[in-house]
Amino acid sequence: MPITRLVTRRRLLTGAAALSTAAILPRASLGSGEWKPTETVRVIVPAAAGGSTDVMGRMLAAHLQPVWGQSIVVENRSGGGGTIGVAEVARLKGDGHTILIGNPGPNAIAYSIFKNLPYKIDQLQPVSNMIKLPNIMCAHPSVPIKTIPELIAYIKTNPDKLNYASSGVGQSPHLTGAWWLQLTGLKMQHVPFRGAGPALQAALAGDVQILCDNLYPSLPQVLDGKLNALAVTTPERNAQCPNVPSMRETGVPELKNFDVSTWFGAFYPKSTPTEAVTALNAQIKVLLATDAAKKSIAAMGAVPDYGTPAQYQTFIEAEALKFKGIIDKEGLQMEVK
Repeated sequence: MPITRLVTRRRLLTGAAALSTAAILPRASLGSGEWKPTETVRVIVPAAAGGSTDVMGRMLAAHLQPVWGQSIVVENRSGGGGTIGVAEVARLKGDGHTILIGNPGPNAIAYSIFKNLPYKIDQLQPVSNMIKLPNIMCAHPSVPIKTIPELIAYIKTNPDKLNYASSGVGQSPHLTGAWWLQLTGLKMQHVPFRGAGPALQAALAGDVQILCDNLYPSLPQVLDGKLNALAVTTPERNAQCPNVPSMRETGVPELKNFDVSTWFGAFYPKSTPTEAVTALNAQIKVLLATDAAKKSIAAMGAVPDYGTPAQYQTFIEAEALKFKGIIDKEGLQMEVK
């Protein structure tokens, strides 16, 4: 099956962020029996404007404003790998008027990798995940590698000749590569870059042979034949690249439980009343079920991933534990700057 060409990442994110309230909100969902805020609601995005975390925050804000009848203000609090924004929310007394949009960096990886993290996992109340999408492992066409078994065979016969790029030490793509190597018992030199863009450029230039990245920005390069996609990291394939196998499908026994995803969900401060948690969770479910939201989420290469607060808490705890195992084995320790 041919891979369908995608529009650019920037167009996808811009389009998702620009979803009109009328398009994503069925009027029948405007119930009156649930908890509602009594003043302006802040949505804290621990990342710069324009990225996926920001897009999901603005999509949620656009949905909630007419439902709750209050102004919903999105505030970007980037820095410290997302930990600055998360720390701000974690310190608050929860009253339902401050929502955090979280992701794996500050909400799962940070607990093990940062020595001076200013918050703990139990200071946040998970409400629901919203979307998830895979990471992807690619190879430069200059090396004879088009599948995961071929990569394993090449490393075994050419030890110390391959390196892999990522967007930075301790980021999800780095830990994807680290875990893959831990499970297979193989070695590649990690080459960290300051962000996904420089890592991708190095891979395209052939300066590094293997790239571990989020699905974007690598997938358009795969579509153009500039990189060979080896596998996606979620248990299932991705609809935007249906002929790229999941890591679990590669036939490598050590990878039968491999599962790394990039996800974005909502949190409250821990002390937030149950009624507010229940109300926000219900509205996230409504939002993710709308046709317009489904379309925009699919265009981002993601899938909706609603869950109850209890399910999301279990998921977050499992993610933190998984990354702790990888980080401890790698001996990674950093400081929030």
